[in-house]
Amino acid sequence: MGSGAVVSAGLRIAADKETGVAVVTLDRPARLNAIDLPTAAELTSCWRELRYDDSVRAVVLTGAGERAFCTGLDRDAHVPQPNSPYMLDDPLLRIGPKANDLWKPVIAAVRGMACGGAFYLLGESEFVVADTTAVFFDPHTTYGMVSAYESAYMVHRMPYGEAARMALMGTAERISARRAYETGLVSELTDPGGALEAALRCAAVVASYPQEGVQGTVRALWAAKEAALARSFAQAPGLIALGNLPAERQAELFARRRKAGFRLR
Repeated sequence: MGSGAVVSAGLRIAADKETGVAVVTLDRPARLNAIDLPTAAELTSCWRELRYDDSVRAVVLTGAGERAFCTGLDRDAHVPQPNSPYMLDDPLLRIGPKANDLWKPVIAAVRGMACGGAFYLLGESEFVVADTTAVFFDPHTTYGMVSAYESAYMVHRMPYGEAARMALMGTAERISARRAYETGLVSELTDPGGALEAALRCAAVVASYPQEGVQGTVRALWAAKEAALARSFAQAPGLIALGNLPAERQAELFARRRKAGFRLR
């Protein structure tokens, strides 16, 4: 990839050859950086390409605009499914760095909303830096869906009770940046607009170290939880097939979603 910037329909990638840090930006601010199918494919390609780019030694992942880091799968995305409870086509399963065998450190910089499918990305980042505008929530249960993959990721980033509460309370609650920091989901809290700069500082430090040790450490950290994730993921298709309402019923609940009144904690 080298130095410079690469811009596509839903993703922007800029690499600084001097620091060895690449910034990967979800670039759909008008859609709150929701991931459509082309953007999902671009993320997969991005991580695969970074595996071969030795000039990039650390990555910062962020979202464009002030309103959201990412709000998960774009609701307009149409994903055909096989007629079987044992098979599920989830377009977000391959959007993260670990799912694409990238063992360079990835630091997430969060501003605004991070919800639902955003946890596929946060769950495969080494740590999360957020500013005080950040909020986190999981809307699945509100709209008649099972939070399977998202909950599996978050239970490894937060105390069980916090992950369970976020998954079960749906859109009725949002976790503030401060609460996310207190529970360990966020490792550093900044003033509004400061998350990207803080993440870049961390990434530049990590990128300056010998990479054999850095990448080995990333792999060792992931090894500590990947077996449990694999078991959770193996159950997910069946749980989703059993627990999800039909798509038309989900759409009806989404159309009647509350416009305000959530609790921020």
